[in-house]
Parts: sequence; C-alpha cells; structure tokens
Amino acid sequence: MVLPMSRATRAASRLVPEIPLLRRGSKQSAAAAEEVAVPAHFVCPISLDLMRDPVTAPTGITYDRESVEGWLARGNARCPVTGRPLRLADLVPNHATRRMIQDWCVANRASGVERVPTPKVPLGDADADEAVAAVSCAARRGDVAACGAAAARARALGKESDRNRRCLAAAGAARALAAAFGLFAVERVEGAGAVSAALGDILAAMTVFFPLDDEARRCIASPASLKSLVSVMSHGAELAARASAAVVLRELASSADGHTLDAVARTPGMCDALVHLVQHPVSTPATKAALVTAYYLAYASDRAAARLAEYGAVPALVELLVDADKGTSEKALAALDGVLCADAGLAAARAHALAVPVLVKKMFRVSDMATEFAVSALWRLCRAGDAGANACRAEALRVGAFQKLLLLLQVGCGGVTKERASELLKMLNGSRGSVECIETVDFKGLKRPF
Repeated sequence: MVLPMSRATRAASRLVPEIPLLRRGSKQSAAAAEEVAVPAHFVCPISLDLMRDPVTAPTGITYDRESVEGWLARGNARCPVTGRPLRLADLVPNHATRRMIQDWCVANRASGVERVPTPKVPLGDADADEAVAAVSCAARRGDVAACGAAAARARALGKESDRNRRCLAAAGAARALAAAFGLFAVERVEGAGAVSAALGDILAAMTVFFPLDDEARRCIASPASLKSLVSVMSHGAELAARASAAVVLRELASSADGHTLDAVARTPGMCDALVHLVQHPVSTPATKAALVTAYYLAYASDRAAARLAEYGAVPALVELLVDADKGTSEKALAALDGVLCADAGLAAARAHALAVPVLVKKMFRVSDMATEFAVSALWRLCRAGDAGANACRAEALRVGAFQKLLLLLQVGCGGVTKERASELLKMLNGSRGSVECIETVDFKGLKRPF
C-alpha cells in the first residue's frame, strides 16, 4: 500500500535540516567530492541519516526501521516525534518512500551516491518458530545434513538484523541448537564428514544467540557435548568450526558455576586443546576465547592449572605476550596468573628467560587490568624463599621492576594490586645492592629481543 506523507511527517521533516552526503568513489573522485543535499523527508528523525528501510507509525511519522526498533528496544513506548503510544507491531513498511529514496539515489549516482538496496522482510514470530522447529525436528529425526542446513539458515536470519536475532532468541533458538549439538555429539570429529560439518554449522549458529540461557548451558555442559567440543577444537576440518567451538566454550566457562567449571576442566583433552589453540592460532577470536576459558579453569581448579602448565601453557602465553595487542595482553596475563597458581606453572615460568621481562614490560602502558595481572603474576614468581624465587627477583631488578613498582604506587592503584606491589618492593629492596639495574626499556641483555 502506498502511504502518502502525512501532515505530521511534513511538519517533522521541516525540523530536520538537509543532510549533506559526500560522494564516494575513486581517489580522484574523492578529491573532487561534491556535497549532495539529502531531501529532508528522506531523513530519519531519530538517526538524522538517510533512511534505508522506511517504516511508518500510526502517528504518521516515517522512521528508518533500525532506528525506531532500537528506540523501542531501549524501553521507549512512545513515538519520538508525537509522544503518542507506539508498538513494534504497529510499524508498516513505507514502500513509496523507499522507492523515492532509491530513485533519488539513482538520479545522483553521478555524484557518487550509492543506491539503497531493497530491504529484506523482517522475521515474524511465526517465521522464527518455524526456523527453530526445523532445527529441532531434524535433530530428533537424526537427519544430520538437514539439521546443519537448518542451523545455517537460523544463523543467516539472525545475522540479518538485531530484530531477527531477538525474535529467534525468544523462540528458543539457543536451546534448540544446544540440544541438537548434544544429540549429534561424538567423541572424535575428523575429516569433512556430514557430522563434522553439521556440528560446525550448529556451533556457528549458537554464537549468534548469546548469552545462552540455563537450559542451553546445561545441554552444552553435558559430558558428551563437552567431549565433542574438545574434538571440534582439536580435529575440526574447518577452521571456522574450531573457532566457533572455542567461542561457545568461553561463553559456557564465563557464565558457569564451580561445579560446571570442574566438569569442563575434567573433560579429557580440554586443557591440551586450549593450549594448542594458543600455540597454533586459527583466528583472533578463537585465541582470545581460549585464553578466557583457560583463565576461568585455572582459577577454579588447581588441577586444571597444573594440567595447563603440563601441556605448555606458560611458554605459549609468554611468547604470545611479546607482541600482543591490548585485548590479547589482558587475557593472556589473566590466564598466566591463573596457571602460576600451580607449582608446575611456577617452575615453567621461572625456567623461561622471557617470563619476568615480559611481565615487567606489561606492567604499564596497556591497561589497569593488565597491570593488575602482571603485578600478581610477578608477585607469585618472587614471593617464595627458594633459589628460583631469588633468581626471579634478581631478574626483575635488572629489567627495572623496582622503578616501575615505585611509579605504580605513586600514580595510584588499589586493593590487592597495591598490597602485592608493596610486597614486591620489599622483596626486591633486599637484593638491590648486588644487582645493577638498567633502564626499563633496555632489554639488550635478553636472549631474545622484543
């Protein structure tokens, strides 16, 4: 139905100035870019941007769908312009305005204006129920290929828009996917078989519908599902599937209780798979997910910390920290501090030539969180009275830890970090006379440069 622009819409449009739109294109075109004025009635009153999917409310005001749906999702229940009650179900696509916007874009193509694509029809409640039911029905039938295809379709629909994602989540998409994963869970996934591909599709779809609810987490935390997660991370044919498995595991670990974390830690091959993802990264999200999971496991269980150390977590984390960005540094320092709770972790760190210098280097200029974990890890290495701890203190002094700790206390830190920094200063003070300190940025004496 063609919806003419109402008097209220025209009145609202006069409140919005014409928006200049820069032409796009090649470098030569950009250099001579002209400003194209967007007609006021093509501009969303909320975002003040050109509307891409105009919808009209019963109040007569036309908005861009994404903007007005975001407005309603934030708890607003009234039209932003008129103040009258407004519901999501009341919005009607304004095809006439959308076609006029597209025609205007085509007419200004020479100025670099790109045509607004025809929007896809948003998912309705019945469509969401049907998409979720397709996953569940295929899983109950044992139809691996159909279940994988249904999961991939649910993922594609969820990624189209935030509204679709919310609609599918409300229909129980996460629970259906977790249950399907549990039904197809196998202890070893290798090759490019149908089961392997389906499990990858299910995990990829599950990542769209975070956070998982209690029922979905219980399905993923079952012994069979955990073994299958380890198998996908270790032997998955597709790198994307391995990354999705790591992300789902991180979601489980970060929202689980102690009992669930213990079950995760006791899963055969779990710690080995996490360390392997750090040593042989498949993607940045997968590496960060593995670090977060290792952090939670190490703090929840001394046995998990010891197993992580046994499989080479300490050298992997130290090597990663040398050139890591802020986000990766924070997560790697957190995981390293957790692994150092185990004696095996302490021994491995004290034997690594870069462990102390890296911790001292990361103590500043990353973030408050990184400082907290770096101080804590260095405190763990230096606090004992044995030869290993004494060697760590001497090394810390050589790379300027004393000066950095003094500066840290002067700048200000609180809580446990302040206490451990003060303790470290006391530990290091007794060895200052016998050790020649160097500048904190001078690492020429190290076996490996930064």
